[in-house]
Amino acid sequence: MITILHRREPKPGQSGTIRFEGCEAGAPVSLFLVDAAPGQGSGLHMHPYVETWVVRRGEAEFIVGDETARAFPGDIVVAPAGVPHRFTNIGDDRLELVCIHPSDTIIQTSV
Repeated sequence: MITILHRREPKPGQSGTIRFEGCEAGAPVSLFLVDAAPGQGSGLHMHPYVETWVVRRGEAEFIVGDETARAFPGDIVVAPAGVPHRFTNIGDDRLELVCIHPSDTIIQTSV
């Protein structure tokens, strides 16, 4: 069986994020396809597994534990398991990220 998700263009100023949980398609990985307007991002949270982000478009600020870093298209950012983290679109354009969760379900705790 093939599972296809169709992307919908977000309205100006809104998030167009798609959530995919692997358990729905028999896959061992879950992910978010983030499409965020300037100033948008995630709240501070953590997972019991490593999270990996791939920046596809825009400029993001990542806070992972006590560290802060900026990332640009082509950059890959990794947060260790159990460490609070967040990201924010700090650019003037939309931010597109792939947020990879090595689990068939997304397990997230807000901090």
